[in-house]
Amino acid sequence: MQSSTPSLTPDITRDPYPFYASLREAGPIQFVPSLMRGCYVLTHQEEILSVLKNPILFSSKLMAPGAMMPKEIGEDVIRLFLVENNLLTSSPPLHTRLRNLVGRAFTARRVADLEPRMREISGQLLDAVLAREEFDLISEVAAPLPVIVIAEMLGVEPERRLDFKRWSDDVLRATAMTGASEELSRLRQSILEFHAYLEAAIEQRRREPRNDLISALIKASEDEGGFLSTLDIMAFTRLLLITGNETSTNLIGNGMVALLRHPSEWERLAADPSLMPNAIEEMLRYDSPGQALLRLATEDTEISGQAIPKGSRVMLLLGAAQRDPRRFPEPDRFDVTREIQAPLFFGYGTHFCLGAPLARLEGKVAFEEIFRRVRRVSFAPGQEDSIPWNHAFLIRGPKSLRLKAEPYPAARTA
Repeated sequence: MQSSTPSLTPDITRDPYPFYASLREAGPIQFVPSLMRGCYVLTHQEEILSVLKNPILFSSKLMAPGAMMPKEIGEDVIRLFLVENNLLTSSPPLHTRLRNLVGRAFTARRVADLEPRMREISGQLLDAVLAREEFDLISEVAAPLPVIVIAEMLGVEPERRLDFKRWSDDVLRATAMTGASEELSRLRQSILEFHAYLEAAIEQRRREPRNDLISALIKASEDEGGFLSTLDIMAFTRLLLITGNETSTNLIGNGMVALLRHPSEWERLAADPSLMPNAIEEMLRYDSPGQALLRLATEDTEISGQAIPKGSRVMLLLGAAQRDPRRFPEPDRFDVTREIQAPLFFGYGTHFCLGAPLARLEGKVAFEEIFRRVRRVSFAPGQEDSIPWNHAFLIRGPKSLRLKAEPYPAARTA
């Protein structure tokens, strides 16, 4: 069915959920010409799961940053993001081999062992901002936390952490650019700088292995006969940095906005901290850091009776499916006790996000440390009605979030 939905507007950026509801109510699949240069949009969980379960028929190649960058940035830059051995865009059996190999380096134990350090970092960041009357949760806590954690995992020098954040932001910014511009020229140089840094770091680890994730990836590759090239290892480290940063930062930002707009849920968590893991799942459902996934139909097919021609873009609108009233009672209500089964945010099956445990743990630790230090939090004057949201449709989160906080006495956080 052809949809007559409007183009994206600032109102939709601030609150996309009425727009999603209009799509969902029109049916499980709509063709929307105003999104991603025209694509079929899926808004119900059943149809989205059917696509995620079939990675051969519905390729994830459109998710590669290089596929979203304008040609004016240069073919050399685009090629850096289109390597074949890539977890994000490959299909079985290659994807299965890659996932097994990377999984030997990026283990659940490695992630779990990070928790004490995450708490230390979170505490240091929070203690610094809570000494002031107002602070920006995003730039001063939610953004630095995952950057520091991932940089330390990769063995990045502390003095390069700000560079890592800048590189991550610039790759994402380049995917949203159109045509030639001075900004695009700057982004090109930043991405090439990122590439040069990673290339040198990987070659150094080949000569002198360390106790870090890059060295572990090289070792896992060597055990497979040198299966991963330097470009392949770079692809995974970029993926971890970019998706890890955005997911955790926006989980913390979106989650805080939800809690402040639902003070009864703040009180529930304050009274029962054991609810925090469940609250993180509700944050991911209610206002997801990632609003959609893109797929490319590799053959003529159909979904729920709608013909999908080969080569069509298909958008899996997770933000709409996770507010489907047939799936979630009172879906527009934020409820930290809600039981959520098979959440969609981290994908499903073959492309289930390998970094999901890391993002969940960072969100859990950050909020636990906030609740341990703070009696109550509020929006800074004028902030609630003027939150500056990012403009990338696939990713949702506040660019800044000015807050005021009332800390507990120092004895509580000792």
